[in-house]
Amino acid sequence: MTITLITGANKGIGHETAKQLLDLGHTVYVGARDVERGERAAAALGARFVQLDVTDDDSVHTALAIIDAAEGRLDVLVNNAGVLGAGAVDGPTALRVFDTNAVGIVRVTEAALPLLRKSANPRVVTLSSSMGSFWVVTNPDRPEYGMSLPLYSASKAAATMLTVQYAKVHPGIKFNALEPGTTATDMTAAFGIGRPVTESAKTVVRLATLDADGPTGTFTDESGHLSW
Repeated sequence: MTITLITGANKGIGHETAKQLLDLGHTVYVGARDVERGERAAAALGARFVQLDVTDDDSVHTALAIIDAAEGRLDVLVNNAGVLGAGAVDGPTALRVFDTNAVGIVRVTEAALPLLRKSANPRVVTLSSSMGSFWVVTNPDRPEYGMSLPLYSASKAAATMLTVQYAKVHPGIKFNALEPGTTATDMTAAFGIGRPVTESAKTVVRLATLDADGPTGTFTDESGHLSW
């Protein structure tokens, strides 16, 4: 049985990823900041729930302790929780966006490392974004070229770099980041764009189910390597 934790899994891509991994036989822990929404989502999926706020150290450590007590290990961590941070570009907003999208990855990953080391095939998947790629946002042939989301983009560039650095420091664990594709979620509702979450979740599932010979330290989309 594969034990999987997904942060921010009460809705959107995280929720659909949980569904698809459950269908593959994983034991999935739905991590969510809001207890009521998280419990409702987990019950609907047939998953397990842990209260997990990636911006709160105590919440993160408690969540991993619960998984440790119940399972004794963690095979897959999906760093999915994130915020867009559109609107005002100021100090407080920047702190909130980076705390969730970048520092949150550090909090959860560091807390999860002892459990991941107990797995025979540990994998960490981080949802980054093509908006964090210099190559993409400076390429006039890409739709991202005309979009301006400075805080989100910068935080996602950090998320990708964290992935590469973790892969170097922990060669026994596969760390990979991905651009899941523009998806119709609460985050993109204001733009009126995006494909169904079922399609984007497939890209997450691919990395969450890598075998022992799979790659590490990569940044990809559904077409393969993504320059950054």
